[in-house]
Parts: sequence; C-alpha cells; structure tokens
Amino acid sequence: MSATRDPSPLELQPLLLSFNARRYDEMERAARALLLSFPDSGSLWKALGVALQAQGKEAIETLRRARSLLPDDAELPSNLGNLLSQQGRHEEALSCYRDALALRPDFAEAHGNLGLALMRAGRLDEAQSCLQHALQLKPGFVEAHCNLGLVLQRLGRMDEALASFERALALKPDFAAAQSLLGKALFDAAHALAAQGRTDAAIARYQQLLRRQPQHLPALCNLGLLQQGLGRLADAEALYRRGLALDPGATELLNNLGNTLKAQGRLDEALTLYRRAIAARPDDTLAHGNLAAALRELGDFDGAAHGYRRILALQPEQRWAHSDLLFLQCHLEPDTAAAARAAAEGYGATLASITPARDSWPDAAEPARCLRVGLVSADLREHPVGYFLQTLLAALAAQASDRLALLIYANSAQHDGLSAALKASVSGWRQVQGMSDAQLAAQIEADGVDILIDLSGHTAGNRLPLFARKPAPLQLSWLGYCASTGVAAIDYVLSDPWIAPPGTEAAFTERLWRLPESFLCFTPPTPALPVAPLPAAARGHLTFGCFNKLNKLNDAVLRLWAELLAAVPGSRLYLKNAQLDIASTRAGLQARLAALGVPAERLWLEGASPRADYLRCYANVDIALDPFPYPGGTTSMEALWMGVPVLTLAGTTPLSRQGVSIMQNLQLPDWVAADRADYLALAQRHAADLPTLAVLRQDLRARLLRSPLCDAPRFATHFEAALRQLWRRHCDEKKAPNQSGPPACVSPQA
Repeated sequence: MSATRDPSPLELQPLLLSFNARRYDEMERAARALLLSFPDSGSLWKALGVALQAQGKEAIETLRRARSLLPDDAELPSNLGNLLSQQGRHEEALSCYRDALALRPDFAEAHGNLGLALMRAGRLDEAQSCLQHALQLKPGFVEAHCNLGLVLQRLGRMDEALASFERALALKPDFAAAQSLLGKALFDAAHALAAQGRTDAAIARYQQLLRRQPQHLPALCNLGLLQQGLGRLADAEALYRRGLALDPGATELLNNLGNTLKAQGRLDEALTLYRRAIAARPDDTLAHGNLAAALRELGDFDGAAHGYRRILALQPEQRWAHSDLLFLQCHLEPDTAAAARAAAEGYGATLASITPARDSWPDAAEPARCLRVGLVSADLREHPVGYFLQTLLAALAAQASDRLALLIYANSAQHDGLSAALKASVSGWRQVQGMSDAQLAAQIEADGVDILIDLSGHTAGNRLPLFARKPAPLQLSWLGYCASTGVAAIDYVLSDPWIAPPGTEAAFTERLWRLPESFLCFTPPTPALPVAPLPAAARGHLTFGCFNKLNKLNDAVLRLWAELLAAVPGSRLYLKNAQLDIASTRAGLQARLAALGVPAERLWLEGASPRADYLRCYANVDIALDPFPYPGGTTSMEALWMGVPVLTLAGTTPLSRQGVSIMQNLQLPDWVAADRADYLALAQRHAADLPTLAVLRQDLRARLLRSPLCDAPRFATHFEAALRQLWRRHCDEKKAPNQSGPPACVSPQA
C-alpha cells in the first residue's frame, strides 16, 4: 500500500481521460483500482461517486465517505443533495445544500440546487429567492433560468416565467430542456387563456409557440380551433392542413378540418375527411358524430341515425350523441306524442343519473322583486336565434330594465355585428364556451340568476347537461327548439296557442306556458330591400320556391311537391340552400325528383348567397312552400318580408306547427293546410289566382310589421308578463316568506 494518501498525476491520468470522454464505466473501474492502493484518498472517493452518479448507480454512501475525507469540499454536499433530492428526500437534500453554502457562500450551483429542491418541496417563494441569488452570482447559469421559469409558472406569473425560458435559450439556443419548457409553458398559458374566454390572448400565445416550434401539432390544432370558433375559417383550414402534412393520420386534425370545410359548405370534402378519420381509428366517436351530422344536413337520415347509434354503442356515456339523435328525429314524423316524449325522457334520465339537480336556493322567492334572467345559447350572432332576439332584447331594455336584469351566457366565441347589438341590450355578457358544466353552474349561482332560459334545446352548442344541474331555481326552454328537451330540471317550455294547442302537453316532460299570440318576434332585415313584382305576371308561369336546408326535404315532401308540379302545368320549383353548392348533392336531388316524374328543366337549383343577395332571390318566387314535419322559421319570415306568401302544413307536434303560428298571426288561415291533400288543393287554388297573389305580395310586408310577429314592444310585454307569472307561481309553490324589500337589479361583475 502507498504511503501517500493520494495517487500521483500520472497514476490519475487514465481516470481523468475516462472522465473527459464521459466513459463513466471506465472511470468507475479506474477509481476502484486506484482505491485498492489509496483507500483514504478523498479525491478518489469523490471521483468514484461522480462516476456512479453519472451511471445512475447508488452513490450516496460513496459520497458520504468522500465527504468525511474532504470536509472542506463544498461540491460534495451539493452532489449528495442532488442524489437525495432525486429520491424525494427533500429535507436531507436541503440540509446538504445549506452545508455546501456554509462552506462556499458564492457557490452558484448550490444556490441553484437549493432552489430546485425547495421548488420540489412546494416552497416556491424561497425557491425563487435562491434561484435569483444563483443568477446574480452566475448570470449565464442556464439551468437556473429554466428552474426559475418553472417556479414563476407555478406562482402564476406566466409572463416572467416565459422571459426566464427565453433567457435560457438566448444563452444556449440548442438547450433541449429549455425548448421543451418554453413550449410547454406557452401551450399551457394559451390553453388557460382560452379556458378563461381570453381568445385573442390565447391566439397570441399559440402563435408565439409556433414561431419557435412550427411543428407543434397540439398548438396547430388548438390554434385552429380558436380561429374556427371566431369564424376565421380560412386561417383554421391552413393550420389544420399544416398539421396533417406532419401527421396525415391525426384524427383530431382530420375531424377539425372536416368541420371547417363543412362550415364553408364544402360537405363532400368534409365527408371524405370524416371517413379518413374513422378508417384511421374506427372507435373515434367524434368522427362518427361529425359524419352523422353531415349526413343529416344532406338528408341522409338513415346514415345519420346509424352514426349516432354507433357512437352510443361504443360509448353510452356520450350524451351529445343522444342529443343529436333527438334533433335528427325532429326531421321525421313521430309515431305518437308519447313516443316523442319517451325518446326525450331517455336522454333526461341519463343526465339525471349522472348529475343530481340542485333542489334548494337561498331564500329569495319574493314575487315582485327585480328578476335576474339568464339566457344560454351558442347562437348569439347572425343566426336565426339572434334574429329573433334582437328587437326583443332592445324592447326589454327600454321597457323593463328596472324589473328585469338580462344576463347572457354565450357558448361560442363567434362574435359579429349582431352580437354587439345583443350585448348592448343586456346587463351582463359572459363568454362561457370553455367552461365545464360545474364551473358554469357555479358562475350562474354566483350571479344570482332567478330564471335561466335555454335557447338551444338539442341543437348544436347546447348546454343541456348544465340545465340538468339546475343552477337557477326556475328554468325554461324557448326559441331554438320546439320540442321537449327531456331534462327534468327544466320546468317550462314557452310556446303559443298555435304551436301547442290543447292536447300537445303529452309530448313534453316540461310544463307548457303559452304566450298569448306568438312565441316568436322577428327582427326585419336591414336595409329593407324593395319587394319585387309578382314574377309569374312577367314570366307566364308560376314559380314555387323553398330556401330551407336540404335536410328538411324528406321523401314525403318531395313526393307532394312533385304532385303539385304535375297539377300546375308549366310551374317550376326553385330550391336554394348551401348544400346545393355541391355538384354531387345537386345531382342527387335532381335524381330523386326525376324518379318522381319531375324533369330537370322544371327545376332551379342554387347554392348559398350573402344574405342581401339571398333575399333578392325571392324576386323569383311566387309562392314559398314550407317543408314538413320540420318547417321554416327564419326562412319563412324572410320570404314573407320579401312579399312571398308561405304555404304550410299543420302537423301534430309543436315543431311541425311553427308555420301555423306564423300564418295565423298574419291572419292568413287560408295558407295553412290541414293535411297533404289540402296542401295540394290550396297550392293549386292560390297558383290559379295571380291577381290576388300580386295584391297580397305588395301588402305582406306591411301586414307583417303590423302583426305580433314584428311588434317587439308588444311581444316584450307578453314575455315579461310570462316570466313574472311563472316566477309568482314558483314563489307560491315554494311558499317562501316575503322579504323586507325588493333588491335592485345589479349587473354581474365581469
């Protein structure tokens, strides 16, 4: 054995060469060999500890032996602390780092390691202080910049965290850990901002991330979704295509691109993408749902129903598929009212089994006080729901702001000029599209909403699972869906005497409340385009028209219209909708009508147009034909506004009687058919009387403006009275004691 404690530089050379080459297994062997001759060499025990630590081997006892031999070496307690910290032994690690700093107060790495250990122990403020001290001592300490960024991120100081990661990359651009941390921080920040409804800020973060990491697939996907939600469809499409160029089988991107193309009316391309997604992942319920929705729009109800049932077979808990299936059934004649109700009840029972409804609220059941009324919808924009709300909300703001505080819960980021007009008429507006049902229920409860109104039913973007929680003491459904939701926690459906005559109660799980005249109040288009003369007078033939979506034109509808064309010689059928932009869809519709005896020369098929151009197209229509059992709403009102009378068929369900309500409120009962034979007879009679048609055409707009359908102040009075009466009934049922005084209407805090 050597008389000296440490080997000579020459003896150390193989060990040092292995260390410099990072061949730690060789370094370990060299250290062990030398320790046979120099067992008390602290530097050899330290070298062995470094070699073991680098290989992930147990090194704690080795470093402790080295530390006992080199008590003044600050690196040893720091390295020992690293090992203990990795094993979760945070308190022992903290003690080691402090020992290192006691030996060498300017030891930047020990300050950094102490900060990291404190962060792992959840002591974030102390961790921040240690890491900042480390950086004062060593400004180029890349790892400390990264760890400080992590601490700041956990403290919620995202901008400072991002700056720390940016500094780390400025010092070492190829530092993979910093690149990953910055990417994750930007992604997490964007995701959190989107969940808060801060869409523009979220977009900026995703764009910042993609400038650094242009192949970040989740960022491409999420940024595309945000742009899509804002209606920036070309931007969304470009982002999804970038992602698919990187991963052609990414089902989420295939679905999202399909939805973007579908929103642009490019249904044939969308169908291809949905089918690609299903081929890549046959159990992808989202792709099955998207395909089913597209098939529904094209009128392929069997294909759509198969898709929704496939989803429910794969994942019965997918409530949205059940909801979409119920909406699909609105396009078909129900066997009985009881059958329609039973289908809705099944959905409601599923919701109730998952989320119990709240059954008690703070005692605020004062019948006469100012009511806080919440409206929940994804359609508060240029959309039929928006058109029917605009003048009503303005009238309520003018007439009842001291008695009703209206709060909007907008479940879509899409915002346009109509959204701004709606927002100007209410006390509060919340963007809620990123909120869970539990979060939104808590917000509604915090806002003190008395009456919560669903404006969607089972249409797209609905929040029916929220309503199942019953976040407000009184809940209604109105406007967007003329059928039962099936949700037991929704108390009433607002209707009118025409869509819901006595006997229709059996179709609803909710109680019916009939407004006295109409359940609709239409906002006329602006500017008011002139009404054109009767086209038949100049053309010598009658043109029937329908501008409703293709999915409303079922086989029974086309069969009846084919009979009508045969009964009115020379007449033509003008059909216009977005689906007819697709050549294959036009050809398919032509083939369906040809099979019914309608030649192509008697058809005029046209795709979508901007709204003003679309309205001008009514100059080519003499009589508008309402489909069944899903009639027009906005489409019928627009036809009437442009002077075109609408022939409708009275069905057996409230939805199928929507046209009845419109025409009866115009005092035009001879445009309401009792059955299909009557529909055919009335159409022939009106088509044969061009002088009367011409007079009616010039009178219809004035008649519409005089009617309850466009009298917003009158409708607002009825609407407010209904809410007040329903609230009084609720108070009576709860038998709540009167309060000392009615609280004022207060806008919610943003």
